[in-house]
Amino acid sequence: MGLSSTQQEAERGILLTTVDKMTRWAQKSSVWPATFGLACCAIEMMSVTSSRYDLARFGSEAFRASPRQADLMIVAGRVSQKMAPVLRTIWEQMPEPKWVISMGACASSGGVFDNYAIIQGVDHVVPVDVYVPGCPPTPEALMFGILKLREKIQMGLPPKYLELTQGGAS
Repeated sequence: MGLSSTQQEAERGILLTTVDKMTRWAQKSSVWPATFGLACCAIEMMSVTSSRYDLARFGSEAFRASPRQADLMIVAGRVSQKMAPVLRTIWEQMPEPKWVISMGACASSGGVFDNYAIIQGVDHVVPVDVYVPGCPPTPEALMFGILKLREKIQMGLPPKYLELTQGGAS
């Protein structure tokens, strides 16, 4: 049984791909989060970088202090009316392409804080790509959310803000 040309090239160490596929692979393999911990979910977000969970194996362990060096915003906790413009400003300072993960019930829907001071979902402030449920969600849940985001990037799906501006499905 003969080998196909692709198998022969693989044995010789030749890899053929497209620039688009290579770019998506690079993007998904080096997603750098900007920390935006607002409440108890932030503790779980911090623990995902520990040796027990080892977020480094996915290239996402480098939490950036500057939004200009990050391409993922993890909103961990409740967003108050006063914090919403700050969150939006930081998101706008991030380079493109950029993604958002809403971590926890408070960030996703206001949680138990159904009052005038808390935004009832961070998607009212910035477009959200992945929702991580829980109160607070476990580090494993956040890792699952990051893996789902990596899958979206690998498939070539645009970030939510581009979907909304291009008139795509939301």
